[in-house]
Amino acid sequence: MPLSPDQMGIVRGSALALAIAGATLAAAWAWLPAQSMGVAPGFDAGERLVYALKTALPVFLWLAIAIRGVSGRRFTSPADIRGSAFAPPSPELKVPVAILQNSLEQTVLFMGAHLILAAVLRDGELVLLPTMVLLYMAGRVCFAVGYARGASGRAFGMALTAGPTIFGLVTAGVLMGLGR
Repeated sequence: MPLSPDQMGIVRGSALALAIAGATLAAAWAWLPAQSMGVAPGFDAGERLVYALKTALPVFLWLAIAIRGVSGRRFTSPADIRGSAFAPPSPELKVPVAILQNSLEQTVLFMGAHLILAAVLRDGELVLLPTMVLLYMAGRVCFAVGYARGASGRAFGMALTAGPTIFGLVTAGVLMGLGR
């Protein structure tokens, strides 16, 4: 069965985003000096988790901005001020609500992967954490900018957001399987 134009756009955008994410993570792992990213040799488990939480600050700032975007629009919109329990969002609020909802979902998954990975990475491997955050943030911006253009418009951003999460979960699983 042939793919629709939207489906082809999703495939193209997703493939490009995953290629960029993979290349970026591989380059960080291979060449990014750990000391330049605030990683000291021999971090214990607690220090690795603290490092992971510190690097995740932009992720939570993004979520706070998305929440503020919805609440600010709701405050100034007579159709939306009563809240989501009383009516569906107005046309002006639909896209920001969808971006917020997706960002919340992606943040939960990303932070799980981020923290689990932090528990099993060692020394210089920790440079992957801020790199994952960078990719997550770029993905969220691209997703938000492309959202109004439909499925193919948001596919690149969605895959760039999801790529680091998938990488983190798979890598953590492999490392745990190897005894870490």
